[in-house]
Amino acid sequence: MLLYSSIILKFSLGIICLIIQINIMGKGNLAPASAMDQVQNYVLGGIIGGVIYNDSITVLQFILVLIIWTLLVLILKFSKEHNRYIKLLVDGRPLTLIKDGNIRVEECLKNGISANDLMFKLRSNGIYKIDNVKRAILEQNGQLTLIEFGEENVKYPLIVDGQVNLDVLEVIDKNAEWVESQILEQGYNKIGEIYLGEYISGELKLYGYND
Repeated sequence: MLLYSSIILKFSLGIICLIIQINIMGKGNLAPASAMDQVQNYVLGGIIGGVIYNDSITVLQFILVLIIWTLLVLILKFSKEHNRYIKLLVDGRPLTLIKDGNIRVEECLKNGISANDLMFKLRSNGIYKIDNVKRAILEQNGQLTLIEFGEENVKYPLIVDGQVNLDVLEVIDKNAEWVESQILEQGYNKIGEIYLGEYISGELKLYGYND
């Protein structure tokens, strides 16, 4: 039993660290919302799996590595939530693959989206004719968000985590000045105070961090 005590202890610490990260990151599971989330899962799994069976790495060293990695993840999370440019650098941005019924072929090819992949994603969403699509937006997690011509509402948030989605702003034919005026009218001082903003039936519904 003594032979495996170190392995059991390291494995237990790894599970505890995993649980802590899940709770701190605000996730109920490990399903990645972006490519960076997937990388974080791989790295944590590599740290735990690579150290458990390595007798030359002590339990104290293992704990220090877990602490360092958790701190790095938290710093990255904080930076993404408070800086648009860091978020774009780390997670990238949603890609518009179809605009006003026309495929942006160069954008598709640049991001490795073949015609077969695009049509499969459209069929999966019940779309069989590209002319019906006003916008097709590829999310960071690989999901496709569709806005069809004639839809009353844009089924896509205009403001997320204190940042405006410029693609949606273009779709609804509004500008940054309009967004700022809406924020002031609803009692907020700046866009950084907005947790979520939904554009519904021509009106912007805001949810602030302090609401």
